[in-house]
Amino acid sequence: MPAKSDLKEAVARVLRHGTSALVGTRVGRIVADQAVVEAIGDVVTVDHHGLEMRFAATNWINRFRAETFSSKEPETLEWIDGMPPGSVLWDIGANVGLYSCYAAAARGCRVVSFEPSIFNLETLARNVYLNGLVDLVMLFPLPVSGVNGVDTLHYSTTEWGGALSTFAESYGYDGEPLEVVFDHRTFGMTIDSVHEQLELEQPDYVKLDVDGIEHLILAGASNVLRSVKSVLVEVDDAFVRQAEAVSATLSQAGLRLSEKRQPQIVMADEFATTFNQIWTRQ
Repeated sequence: MPAKSDLKEAVARVLRHGTSALVGTRVGRIVADQAVVEAIGDVVTVDHHGLEMRFAATNWINRFRAETFSSKEPETLEWIDGMPPGSVLWDIGANVGLYSCYAAAARGCRVVSFEPSIFNLETLARNVYLNGLVDLVMLFPLPVSGVNGVDTLHYSTTEWGGALSTFAESYGYDGEPLEVVFDHRTFGMTIDSVHEQLELEQPDYVKLDVDGIEHLILAGASNVLRSVKSVLVEVDDAFVRQAEAVSATLSQAGLRLSEKRQPQIVMADEFATTFNQIWTRQ
């Protein structure tokens, strides 16, 4: 039996060949364009403990994210469930905004969704709109970083809903070199600068999942962290430099590690040492 990766590549080759032949004609181009429109408009309805939400299913990744909403990261949902109504949440690395939307819909949180990926922003905006949360969720389309300035945002995928990108560094979530398939220049800001210079409301809660530079971002958040009630941050224990720096920064801010759990759905063995850490102020 061929390996899963070999099978996926074989299917991709067939699709590339078929698509090239299809769009070579006027009718084919119309059909292909309409297929893209239909994919963008596809929606999955999710019912989580009686709360109904709708998420754009533009491809298999976003369909998977929606269909596993309740089971993929239950610790994240439970953390959000514990927020007092009307809390301020900064969702840094929001991807397509499932947790931003849940916090706004379930707890009435005022959410700032930080997501710099040009491939995720449209779906993020669609999800906010589909759930009637435009007044509660604000999109921030620039990367958060350890320093202010222009640098390069590197992507490991160009798929809608993809992850594993990094800003101003060359490594991924595990500290290993990132295999880059696309990049562009943009401007990054520290958390403290975003708060002070743009006068965004002080967050009560921070969710941080950016696949590798969490420790650098937290290093640029010393002022904001002094008043934060809780932080949920994804950390790879095998990336020792990251893990130690995250622990040191959050401890210095007066927070204590209260919970450490691995998502119930782990996509591959390579993520076996990756956990969601929840830090709270005692």
